[in-house]
Amino acid sequence: MLNLLILSATFMQSLLWLCAAVTTLFIASALYNVYFHPLRKIPGPFWAKASEIPSWYHAAHGKRHIWLWQLFQIYGNTIRVGPNLVLFCDPEAYSAIYNMKSNVRRSVFYEGLTMNMQEKTTLNTIDPAEHAERRKKLNTCFTENSVNFVSAFISKHVDRWHHIMLDEHNSVTEWSNSIDFGQKLDHLIFDIMGDLSFGRSFDLKETGENPLREVPQNITQYLKFYYPICRSPLLSLLIWLKPRGLDWLMQFITPRPVQEFNEFVSDSTTKRLELYKKQEGIPEHERRRDMFYYLCKAHDPDTGLPAFNEDELRAEAAMFIVAGSDTTAVSLSGIFWYLIRAPRCYQKLVEELQRTFASANDIVYGPKLTGCTYMRACIDEGMRLVPPGPCELPREVLAGGLEVLGTFYPAGTIVGTAPWCDSRNADVYGDPGVFRPERWIVDEAAGTTKEMVAKIRTNFHPFLAGPGICAGRNVAMAEMMLIVAKTIFCFDLRKAPGSTLGEGRPELGWGQRERDQLQVVDAYISIKQGPVLQFRKRATSQEVLTKE
Repeated sequence: MLNLLILSATFMQSLLWLCAAVTTLFIASALYNVYFHPLRKIPGPFWAKASEIPSWYHAAHGKRHIWLWQLFQIYGNTIRVGPNLVLFCDPEAYSAIYNMKSNVRRSVFYEGLTMNMQEKTTLNTIDPAEHAERRKKLNTCFTENSVNFVSAFISKHVDRWHHIMLDEHNSVTEWSNSIDFGQKLDHLIFDIMGDLSFGRSFDLKETGENPLREVPQNITQYLKFYYPICRSPLLSLLIWLKPRGLDWLMQFITPRPVQEFNEFVSDSTTKRLELYKKQEGIPEHERRRDMFYYLCKAHDPDTGLPAFNEDELRAEAAMFIVAGSDTTAVSLSGIFWYLIRAPRCYQKLVEELQRTFASANDIVYGPKLTGCTYMRACIDEGMRLVPPGPCELPREVLAGGLEVLGTFYPAGTIVGTAPWCDSRNADVYGDPGVFRPERWIVDEAAGTTKEMVAKIRTNFHPFLAGPGICAGRNVAMAEMMLIVAKTIFCFDLRKAPGSTLGEGRPELGWGQRERDQLQVVDAYISIKQGPVLQFRKRATSQEVLTKE
């Protein structure tokens, strides 16, 4: 008994010494970061300079973008939000960091997004040369030819989605029941991406029971689980531990929805590979030419060998479904959110579409659709106010350093700009909180000059820029144009009376008070709720005559 007491006392004493050592080390590190670090003169809150804990805390709560916006209002266009992290809110800074020749690479943040270190994709590759090689292969899948082919898949799903809406409510005079349109968009986009990525629709937009209906929410849980890890003060240690047993441990602590998503991707990819192999002897024009087809068909432009092995196909397909579904759905939700709250803009878009197209069947991807200037302005304005990813995509400065806004930053510094804050830069937009599509259209008579439009374009990068530019941006834009054009042409929409889902509220605090501002959660991508709206079939002139 005495020996046990002695052992317990020794253990407690060792534990106290360890706690004291850790505390001392933390205090010493914090003092160095605040008073002696090379970045000590960059403005920012004291505790954020001292430790990465504040940044991680706000990320874990999904409000890091709001925190960053507040800091830019307090400290100006350059802020230090971590011991080694400097962010900017300026178009020149964006160009300096993200251009093709910038002396940076992706930070280890991206490695935190991986389930295991063997899972290599274009997204989580941080070595510049390897990333460039992967992007070169991936780009062969996203040609104008492939966009034209996949647009037919998109139109088919949008038309079916509209038929389901009409089955639920087919009146030209009465408004439908209130619906969560954001959720409807989630289901539509996921069906489209399932068709393009895995060769089959998952029929989430259909009525009735569906065991896959929770998959979009599982993607959200996946991102909410991994994103705080990426922002963790212990990220470097976690990355080091991943191939040393942490990957194995993570399989056991991963939430069940995340595991279900991983299983879903694996099963879907296996089935699509089987179909691709079955069709190898069929003439190309008879084969199913979705995005997975182009991935399988892609060859290394240098060696002529297949660009992706089977494991890489699985990983890239999973990236497609995550990157291509939630980001597009949140952009569309933002576009419809602001359109139905701006009657003048809404009516102007309706008139443009009715001038351009004779019927919904006339709306196809091509010059007439891409020539709808006001619709494109509405899409850009919606993506500005609700960027697909609200916070910075971090870049690590390489040997030789980097100059941003006249200040030199040494190798190892992490830099970036936050889209949520960039989109609300009053120096660039003047009235950043207002949904005003006209700002994107040159109209000398209205006072919008080429120089003014060019200025805001330098600050607008919804698909990123430089080496990290979204490979599927043309597919995403075709998707958004078809959905917006066909939906507005076929249906009259309005905000559901009394709905507040997704709105800001005074009690949420600074940066979230405006009711007309769609609120999002930061989880690497923006996660939204709403809009809740009502719809009715848009009456054609013939229908109006009949009723009269």
